[in-house]
Amino acid sequence: MRNKVIFLLLFYTAAVFQLQACDSDADINYKRNYVNGKGLYEKYCQNCHGADGTGLARLYPPLTDTTYLIENKALLPCIIKNGQNKEIIVHRETYDGEMPGNGNLADIEIAQIIVYITNSFGNNQGSYAAAQVTSALKDCD
Repeated sequence: MRNKVIFLLLFYTAAVFQLQACDSDADINYKRNYVNGKGLYEKYCQNCHGADGTGLARLYPPLTDTTYLIENKALLPCIIKNGQNKEIIVHRETYDGEMPGNGNLADIEIAQIIVYITNSFGNNQGSYAAAQVTSALKDCD
């Protein structure tokens, strides 16, 4: 009897752990995009915005301002793809340097970078899809 109880306890414990280990397709996609976005960020963005997203003095803005990223999330695809040369205010600091565009990036790569930067450096904004990038790029000025 004692062995049966121990066996059942172990069985149910293993079953609970197995159920908790399962990720949904959305979770798996988010994690894949985050990891890929990190690699793309390191390749294309880190030199200016820093490994920790704090930017470079008054030359390059930090990516640690959740408010700025939330308010401008729809513009991020345009900024990444086409660059930016207008004045912006981040953490109450004015930045007016020019950011070069990355016109060679595919929409999925831009989405992955956005997933990474909007979920790193103190940000927590969830997923961003390639279809959102495609749509946003149609409205770039």
